[in-house]
Amino acid sequence: MALKIWSHEQITRAFSSPFSLSLFFLVSVLIVFKFAIRKSKTNTNQPPSPPKLPIIGNLHQLGILPYRSLRDLSLKYGNIMLLQLGQRQTLVISSADVAMEIMNNHDLAFSNRAQTTASKIIFYGGTDIGFTHYGENWRQKRKICVLELLSMKSVQSFHQIRKEEVEELVSKLREASSNDACVNLSKLLTETTNNIICACSIGRKYGGDSDNRVKEIARKVMHHLSEFVVGDYFPSFGWIDVLSGKIAKFNDTFRALDGLFDQVIEERLQIKKTGNNQIKNKGFIDILLQLQEDDGMLGFRLSNNDIKGILGVLVSLLSS
Repeated sequence: MALKIWSHEQITRAFSSPFSLSLFFLVSVLIVFKFAIRKSKTNTNQPPSPPKLPIIGNLHQLGILPYRSLRDLSLKYGNIMLLQLGQRQTLVISSADVAMEIMNNHDLAFSNRAQTTASKIIFYGGTDIGFTHYGENWRQKRKICVLELLSMKSVQSFHQIRKEEVEELVSKLREASSNDACVNLSKLLTETTNNIICACSIGRKYGGDSDNRVKEIARKVMHHLSEFVVGDYFPSFGWIDVLSGKIAKFNDTFRALDGLFDQVIEERLQIKKTGNNQIKNKGFIDILLQLQEDDGMLGFRLSNNDIKGILGVLVSLLSS
């Protein structure tokens, strides 16, 4: 089909008659009316929202320190405001009382967690405790963490690990004091904290090159989770993250983290096969592996990816 292009004279003659002008005016009014109705429907009963720019919405109003930008906006638009972050609508609550009201009376409507590109890649499709969608699977994993990691009984069971690490810290400080040597207290406290987290979660602490490797993986995980990803705000432009190499970096970090967990799981299983049931430093991973073996206790099978996803959140807490 050939494309016909009208000349200026043809366009003038087409719109010179009263009927053509009336038809053009009517169509214009209908189009404007349609968009006005659509806009009024979308704005019905919505919270206050700052003025938006086309395409990016309110992204330009989030500065280098987003929490301060949100505070300033909340002072102007209230404790409940709606932001358009790219193609994502985000409800921002800036009041503890309002947040408590929501969680007490409307918790089911706000139970799902936003899964980012980084969390889906690094945490096995978002199967960890932090990003899993609300449902029976999440409730079971939360129950495991509460009963087997955060309960008073579990905290007391890790007492010996904490005691040994603190005694080692005091010993290092005493030795440095006797030699009149300077110590980097921040570094020592960080090492102690990392050793406690590793021993409690994966049953062992790391030293030397291994320690640096684990901390580097944890640092990358935390960096990726807080990194700006185009696809999170503009899903139709997710290909930009592929071209920029961001997705490749996420996959590299995932492979490093996955390899670490595979190594740890294999070590714990080998220890168990030797018949040594009295593991000196029994970590959270040993409890998860036991629950995986006794899957009837949970009502569903805990896969290796589920275990690694739960441990990934704990390892990401390591200080670099």
